[in-house]
Amino acid sequence: MKHLKTLYSATYRMAVTLCVSSQTILLTCLMSSLVSTAPAEVRLPHLLDHNMILQRDMPIPVWGWANANEKVTVRLGKSSTSATAGANGQWSVKLPKMPAGGPYEMTVAGVNTLTLTNVLIGEVWVCSGQSNMAKPIGIHPGQQPCLNYEKEIAAADYPQIRLMEVPPASSQTAVEDIAGAEWLVCTPQNIVVKRGDGHGYSACAYFFGRELYKELKVPIGLIAASVGGCPCEPFTPPAGDRWLGMIHPLTSFGIRGAIWYQGESNLANGIQYHDKIKTLITDWRKTWAQGDFPFLYVQVALSKYTDDVEMAPRLWEAQMATLAVPNTGMVVTHDISSYPDCHALNKQEVGRRLALWALAKTYGKSNLVYSGPIYKSMAIASGSGPAKIRIQFDYTGSGLASRDGQPLDYFTIAGEDKKFVAAKAEIDGKTVLVWSDAVAKPVAVRFGWRQDVSPNLMNKEGLPAPCFRTDKWN
Repeated sequence: MKHLKTLYSATYRMAVTLCVSSQTILLTCLMSSLVSTAPAEVRLPHLLDHNMILQRDMPIPVWGWANANEKVTVRLGKSSTSATAGANGQWSVKLPKMPAGGPYEMTVAGVNTLTLTNVLIGEVWVCSGQSNMAKPIGIHPGQQPCLNYEKEIAAADYPQIRLMEVPPASSQTAVEDIAGAEWLVCTPQNIVVKRGDGHGYSACAYFFGRELYKELKVPIGLIAASVGGCPCEPFTPPAGDRWLGMIHPLTSFGIRGAIWYQGESNLANGIQYHDKIKTLITDWRKTWAQGDFPFLYVQVALSKYTDDVEMAPRLWEAQMATLAVPNTGMVVTHDISSYPDCHALNKQEVGRRLALWALAKTYGKSNLVYSGPIYKSMAIASGSGPAKIRIQFDYTGSGLASRDGQPLDYFTIAGEDKKFVAAKAEIDGKTVLVWSDAVAKPVAVRFGWRQDVSPNLMNKEGLPAPCFRTDKWN
C-alpha cells in the first residue's frame, strides 16, 4: 500500500509538471506571436535628440522609422506635419522654416509619442578633417594642450552653443544612424567629454562656434566628425569608408556650411590635392542638396614633415588654388604655428579666422577684413637701380605691413637660369618690390617657399600672406 501511495504521488507530480510546462510553452508562443505582430515604435536617429540645434531660415527635415504604413505626426512650435511610413518603415517630413529662437519641444507621434526638449533654432556647421580638427582644448596623449587651456575650459559656459561629436567609424555600406552620438549643451564639463578616440570636443570647432555666437547672437550647433591621420579620399562620396560611416548619416540634416582642417596626410599629392578636395566639396554639396553651401578650410601648418622642405609649399599651393571653387575660404596659420609640431596650440586664432570668413561671406558683415594678402600678379618694375619685380595682392585690407616691424623676409628671386637666391623686399603702397643685386634680369619670385619658415608679410589687420611662387617650374 505504501508503494502504491508513493507511485501515485510521483505520477501526480509528473502530471502537474507536464501541465505547467505545456501552459508555459503555450504562453510563450502566444507572447511571441503578439510581439511579432505588434506595431513598431516610432524611432528617431541619434542626430535628432534633446538639446539639438536646427538650422534657421530653411525647411527643417525630420525623419525616422516606424511600422510600415504607419502615420507619423511631427510638431514643433506652431508647425505640424504628417507622413506615412513606407514599406521599409522609413518616413520623413519637412517643417516650415523658422527664425532663430527657442527653446522648443518637438513631438513625434505614431503608435507611441516621443518628446524632444530644449530644442533651439540657429546656425549649424559640420566640422571635419583629421587630427588638427579633432584636437581638444585640453590634455590629449602625444600632444600639447591649447593655449590657456584650463581657463578656456572653465569659461566654456555657453548654453546656446550645442555640441555633437560623431565617433570615428568606417563602413562599406551607408550608415543611416550614428550610434552613441548625442547633442550636449556647451559647458565646462561637456567640452571635455571623451568620445571614441577623442579626449574632448574639437578646439577648432568650439572656438569657431564661439566667435559666431558672440557676433551673431543666435544659437550655434556644431557637429564634429574627424579622424586623426586620415587622408581626404575616405571622406569623399560615394565610396569613401569614412564618408559612409560618419558623414552620410548627417546629410539629411539641415546645415549652414562646413569647416575643414585636413591635408597633412595628403602632403605628397602636391597640386593634385586641389582636384581631390574640389571633388570632395562638390560631392558633399550634391549629397546635401542645399546648393553651394560655404566650405571653409585651414591651410596645413608649418612642420618638419619630410627632408623635402618644398613638399608642404606645393600642398599649400593646391589649397590656395581651391579658392577658385565657389563659396570657399582659406585660413593661413604659419604665423601662429607650433613648429615643429604640426598641431598649432593657438586654436583660438584658427577658429577666429575661420569665423571671419563666415561672418563676411556667409553672414554679410560688411567692412570686415577676413583674409591676408594673396598673390595676384607680377610685373617688372620700371625705374633706376637694380631690376625689380613688383608683386600685386588681393585682400590688402587697410594696407600691407611687417608683422614684427623688421624688413620683409623669406623672399627669393631668380633669373632665367632658375636659380633662386635670397632677395630684398619692401612695401610700396599696396604692392611689394622684390630684387637682388645678384640677379640682373629677374623673371620669378617665391615667398615663404619652405615648410619651416614664418614670413612676416601681412596686412594691417594682422592676417598673414600665404606663401606663393610666380613660376611653375617644378
